[in-house]
Parts: sequence; C-alpha cells; structure tokens
Amino acid sequence: MDEETRRPERFPCGRVVCARCETAAEGDTAPVTWLCSVEDGSRLYFCDTCARLHIRAIESRLDSLWW
Repeated sequence: MDEETRRPERFPCGRVVCARCETAAEGDTAPVTWLCSVEDGSRLYFCDTCARLHIRAIESRLDSLWW
C-alpha cells in the first residue's frame, strides 16, 4: 500500500474531448467511465460509447488509427 495516489488530470482548456467522436465531457477531469490510452507519447481519451464499440481492438492493443 505504498503506492502514490495520483489526482485526476486537469486540462488547460477545461474540457476533455473523445479522440474518436469528439464528444466533450462535462467538468474539468476525465470521467471515470472513459478510457485513457497512451499512443506515441501522448494521452488520448475515449468516451464509453467508443470504448465499448472498439473493445476488441483495444484489448488487442491496436493503435486507435487501426480502428
């Protein structure tokens, strides 16, 4: 239990946007139901709808460009 607890990431523009369908989340943090992926050194967020639609590709660790 010595792990450091990280605070939710805050975004400079105050919005989190889905990298796939560009749906904007409410608030200034990523919702718990959204997926975070690190691709080529940058963080991408996907809404729960897009994550469910492409779950097999995500579990296969394909980059989002392939979905």
